Amino acid sequence: MPKVRHEVYTKEPAAEGGRTVNACRKVVGLVPAPEMPAEMAKKVIDQLPELLANYVDDRLSWEVLLIVDPLVGAAEASTDIIGSILEYKQHRQWDYAICITDLPIHKHGRFVIAETSTVHGVAMISLPAFGITSIPRRLSEAILQLVNELHHGSSEEDRARQEQRTERSRKVHESLRGKGAWQLVGRHLYEKLFPIRRVTLSGEGESFDVRFIADSWLNGNLRILAGMVRANRPWTIFPSFKGVIAVAFATGAYGLVFPTLWQLSNNYGWPRLVLLMGVAMVAMIAWIILAHALWESIRNAPSPHLVRLYNTVTVLTLSAGVIFYYTILLGLFCFAVLVFIPANMLEAQLGHAASLFDYTALAWLATSVATIAGALGAGLEDEETVRNATYGYRQQRRNQEVNQR
Repeated sequence: MPKVRHEVYTKEPAAEGGRTVNACRKVVGLVPAPEMPAEMAKKVIDQLPELLANYVDDRLSWEVLLIVDPLVGAAEASTDIIGSILEYKQHRQWDYAICITDLPIHKHGRFVIAETSTVHGVAMISLPAFGITSIPRRLSEAILQLVNELHHGSSEEDRARQEQRTERSRKVHESLRGKGAWQLVGRHLYEKLFPIRRVTLSGEGESFDVRFIADSWLNGNLRILAGMVRANRPWTIFPSFKGVIAVAFATGAYGLVFPTLWQLSNNYGWPRLVLLMGVAMVAMIAWIILAHALWESIRNAPSPHLVRLYNTVTVLTLSAGVIFYYTILLGLFCFAVLVFIPANMLEAQLGHAASLFDYTALAWLATSVATIAGALGAGLEDEETVRNATYGYRQQRRNQEVNQR
């Protein structure tokens, strides 16, 4: 019966020692980084032993272990990560070890999705390269693919045998798309639109012998940007905007008392309103970045390309939070102008009958003005939450955890 054991790595691992090696059992160790990689790994780990038996080798019993290690999400180079994973594998007598990082891995002009070393029995998955949708399913498929690479090596015959047995046994899991263990480089619509290429490496100067890469520059950048924004979890920073919303709404509500905004909204067309909204959002994003020191300097950076990528993802993450903030504020002002501004007073100022667009334009203008005039002077409630939604800060914090440990 497949067994699953969860372990959360918080200290120096204690020696397990004395474990008897069972030739009919294979142990797979998962070492994810904290936060999103650990959350995704915990979602899929319960089903992995059965899937490994059905998709990789049904003649064996499979056991899966989990250890969360901050180093996996802090090391800049994949070789540094693999050195740590090899220590786990040897110390705990695992057969195979797979680390799951939320860092982008960029090699030879392409973003790496996964790598394997059959010699060492280790593999690495870059979670952001999966994109933004169906992460648990893609992670399960990738783990199966990589364990197949480690277990069967270059033997196509063994994989074909297991694929036929999987089809005949009718044990194809409903959460997976394929009937065999070829999901990472599948032939489904998503893979046709965003292809993944399997590359066999020569081994000279490389720690890995098989690499999976995004097959085009556009494909790789779209995957990475979407996946990194997803890993930043932009929805977690919205609670920090509560104080900003209160200040902005109070500022805008005070401005609605005077007819100046009424007249301006009547003379502004939608292009000017859109432009003002854009200026307000950009000002908000720039203020948050400067106030909380979220921008990383490219000067003296070991990898300028990754720093530029981190800064782009920071802007996109904050943009998602600011758009949500602006939408909430706009809804509040729409309600306020409909309830508190009588139609006859608005018509007297505008000189014509007030329509729904007039009320919407007034709320829209008030939202933008309030964002610029009020929100920029307020402080976010939880600075730690905002800074934690950036890759550079999370790496620094994880490095501190590793050093303290």
